[in-house]
Amino acid sequence: MSGPIMTAAPRGTALPRTVRAAVALQTLALFFQAGTAGALLTSPTGALLHDVGSRVMYAASMLYVLAAIVAWRPGGGSPRPILYASGLLVLASAQVALGVAHRPEFHVPLGVVMVVLSTLDLVRVLATGPGRAR
Repeated sequence: MSGPIMTAAPRGTALPRTVRAAVALQTLALFFQAGTAGALLTSPTGALLHDVGSRVMYAASMLYVLAAIVAWRPGGGSPRPILYASGLLVLASAQVALGVAHRPEFHVPLGVVMVVLSTLDLVRVLATGPGRAR
């Protein structure tokens, strides 16, 4: 009997689902933050939503770093996602500090940069699906 031949992707070419999920969660949290930033200016509940969202976004950034490390070392993947995740975590730390210091002239543009970078990273990890070498 002949059937379709299944070949496995070479080890380390596909990003694990955990890395893709972590980047997706981070990107979703950043878009939520962008939405609540507008609500922050118009309603008192907007401030609460933006505060809670900032904690979720920061936790998502830390989760992304952890997922990238786990995918790299024990999983045999590329160390490159650790660089991306760490860079976004550093930006998230700066973003939190600027928000706490009430410096919107830096907080808002950095937020835009983070949304763009995280979206580009999400596109990258989704394009590096199973069986695709990058």
